[in-house]
Amino acid sequence: MNFNFHIIGGDFSNAGVASSEVKKVLKRLNVDCIIIKRAVVSLYEAEVNVVAHAFEGDIFIDISSEKISIILKDKGPGIEDISKAMEEGFSTASPKVREMGFGAGMGLPNIKRNSDFMEIESVVGVGTTLTIEINIKSSGE
Repeated sequence: MNFNFHIIGGDFSNAGVASSEVKKVLKRLNVDCIIIKRAVVSLYEAEVNVVAHAFEGDIFIDISSEKISIILKDKGPGIEDISKAMEEGFSTASPKVREMGFGAGMGLPNIKRNSDFMEIESVVGVGTTLTIEINIKSSGE
């Protein structure tokens, strides 16, 4: 199953639409609730990052019997220092974003913690590509 979503930067009212849709699909597929939670947390954090930091972005999701693959590609300022961005509490969110309750610097660390694979590629002034995978079945099944 494949899904695509478009995200508009600054549109916090629609942040979470993709993660909500994916949650519904995974429930219908009887995926384990722990896997659903990990996928939804990862995807929601990634969506909010695009809304908070980029001009726009696209999400590409592939759900197979083995894993959930998520790719987010945004157009925006990019990430200057990925290792710094991975530190809990580090944030470049604007004061406006922080006033709305976002931008605590936990997004990328939460994604890493809830995924089985995470990769970030970023070009300053161009944008960021985030790849996330969550295994549905362990290699022993």
